[in-house]
Amino acid sequence: MSLPPSEVPQGAIRFNTDSQRLEFYAQGEWWVMSTDTPNLGQGTDSTPGARGLSGGGQGPSPVAEVNEIEYFNIASTGNSLDFGDLQQTRQALSSLGSSTRGFWVGGRDAPSNFDIIEFVTFSSLGDNTDFGNLSSAKQGPFGLSNATRGIAGGGSFGNTVDYITMASTGTVATFGTLTPSNLGTYQSACMTPTRGVYHQSLKPSPYAGSTFLGNITIATTGDSTQFGDLSQERANIACLSNSTRGIFAGGYQAPAPSYTSSMEYVELTSGGNAVFFGDLSAAMKDLNGNCTSPTRAVVAGGYAAPNYLNTIQYVNIQTLGDAVDFGDLLNPRIYKSSISNAHGGL
Repeated sequence: MSLPPSEVPQGAIRFNTDSQRLEFYAQGEWWVMSTDTPNLGQGTDSTPGARGLSGGGQGPSPVAEVNEIEYFNIASTGNSLDFGDLQQTRQALSSLGSSTRGFWVGGRDAPSNFDIIEFVTFSSLGDNTDFGNLSSAKQGPFGLSNATRGIAGGGSFGNTVDYITMASTGTVATFGTLTPSNLGTYQSACMTPTRGVYHQSLKPSPYAGSTFLGNITIATTGDSTQFGDLSQERANIACLSNSTRGIFAGGYQAPAPSYTSSMEYVELTSGGNAVFFGDLSAAMKDLNGNCTSPTRAVVAGGYAAPNYLNTIQYVNIQTLGDAVDFGDLLNPRIYKSSISNAHGGL
């Protein structure tokens, strides 16, 4: 006998014998759980698994901003391979995606900020295609998505949010505004199929960290609310998630400009404050993107004084612990943004 809705705990999982699908309970409804990921292994790496893409960023002087996109199979380990190029060299961009398309939005190539939205098809190597334009140029917005809707919020000390329907091209609409009103730049977000949870730094400096975690409902439009708090102030972090758990990794910590190796996590279906997860391979910053499978979260690049990093590392999302080595990027990069075709919003 099934429980009445008022007694079903957030995050509960069931097998629906009518539809023959796994479902999870969140925000008063049962949602279909994605249980398959496309096999995009190629060549000597034929392991079935999700594909991670990492694009843009900034290299050590004199390289500056770049337009390269790299890819890797999240289910295995190894070095990244060349995928194609963005149309515009830029760093401090954000990424989002469906199971078929990966997008990069906004960004900066000094002295210009951009309103660009570009996309690739995960299964086909090649350069980005133009999608349309954000409502304004944004340096360091967050990106998040479910299977159909992509959302880009904040950036360049703004608090506006735009959204797109990822299967179409061209149309960008206003979603709402973010809380608090004094948000900074260099932002990142986690997502489930119903919810986005974002973290942002605060004015007047990108190094001024925040503990604030905001919440938006992806399928609707409207202003954000508070989800909870991190245990320490951070900025320039990575946010990673499957459909139930979000991880917040690395970044500046108070007092700036020091930074941390620690990771914290929240249960995305319920809300609340973050608790300790484990540590990255080193204290590092300048991370972004949401590159995950249902079981693994991957962090690519970053900065650990005095070095720009080419390392790729991963954790098992449901098992607390430290990150382990995955492989290497083609080149050391900071302010890249990564996305997969099996992240928590799908």
